[in-house]
Amino acid sequence: GFIEGVERGQTVLFPDRLEDWISEDHLVRVVDLFVDELDLPGLGFVRSAPARTGRPGYHPAVLLKLFIYGYLNRISSSRRLEREAGRNVELMWLTGRLVPDHKTIADFRRDNGAAIRRTCAQFVELCRRLGTLKGDCVAIDGSKFKAVNNRDRNFTKGKIASRIAHLEADVERYIQEMVRVDRQEEGEVRAEKVAHLARRYGRIRQQIQYLQAMDRALAEAPDGQISLTDPDARAMATSAKNSGMVGYNAQMAVDTETHLIVAHDVTNQVHDRDLLAPMAQAAKDALQRDDLHALADKGYFSGREILLCHERGITTTVPRPETSGNRAKGMYVKADFAYEPDADVYRCPAGEALSYRYTTEEDGLQLRRYWTGECGNCPIKSRCTTGQERRITRWEHEHLI
Repeated sequence: GFIEGVERGQTVLFPDRLEDWISEDHLVRVVDLFVDELDLPGLGFVRSAPARTGRPGYHPAVLLKLFIYGYLNRISSSRRLEREAGRNVELMWLTGRLVPDHKTIADFRRDNGAAIRRTCAQFVELCRRLGTLKGDCVAIDGSKFKAVNNRDRNFTKGKIASRIAHLEADVERYIQEMVRVDRQEEGEVRAEKVAHLARRYGRIRQQIQYLQAMDRALAEAPDGQISLTDPDARAMATSAKNSGMVGYNAQMAVDTETHLIVAHDVTNQVHDRDLLAPMAQAAKDALQRDDLHALADKGYFSGREILLCHERGITTTVPRPETSGNRAKGMYVKADFAYEPDADVYRCPAGEALSYRYTTEEDGLQLRRYWTGECGNCPIKSRCTTGQERRITRWEHEHLI
């Protein structure tokens, strides 16, 4: 036969203890001990001391344990945490069978954001002291999270110009239709069609005026974007084609050996290019190291950020993106030109030396220009340049890259 379960109506003379359901090495015991040893008032948790009057509330330690358990088990919804607290044996043990309602859980998370961040820092410090977090190397990456702001409620110069162009085309089409009806229709049918077209025309004109007012407001926006539902959200580009969204850019620095998050931040910067140095510095501060090795993908490549990291004792490994399409065309790219530091020249694929000519400044960067006058007679010139000569630009801190 099959294994049979216990009869639902069967009573138990000696009920099981919650303690018997939680093994000695269970993760919730670590959460319980960690939170109990925290100085909650010192970390900034509100209502750490009970009020003398009014209805008693939940201790912040109980709600913090519930929050950490939800984080470890990917339960971010306050309503789901409320349900789990009433049916999950692990949470029953952790909270002493308390079941806070979802509003209490959400308010705790909202009112104690800074204190929760300091709690994360305490955990990183604990791991560092125990020796489980060496912190020799961290990997930095970001994720785009969708906001409640719809794409139609986010405005940029390009979006407004495109929408106005479409609406003006609609206006022109309605005007032509009204002229056609005037000429061909008669009687009540004509009057009804003209009135209907006039109403549509008026609504479109109102939309155009609204967009024009939004365009004027954009002139005062520091980053050229306005989001109406969630003012801090920004239009973010993602890797997939035509998959942009309005949201936030969440950044993380993760220890490459233990995979623990040592630093995190949420920004509304639409790209990662300016975030390498801030995240690497945050990880270095959290790990309390004098030096650090940071890894990131090509979305973080920026000469300025690499220089900032170098000045702060942070070694970076970031792939350089291919910004030119010449390699796909079978032509030579800058990487095919070897720099010789002793002579301060670039050696081209044909063996000619491109010597230094002058220094210029672009966007705050000191750039050195190199070229040779032998390109006109070069047999492989067609694979190198379409101009008179091939010029190479070198940043003053190019050696870091």
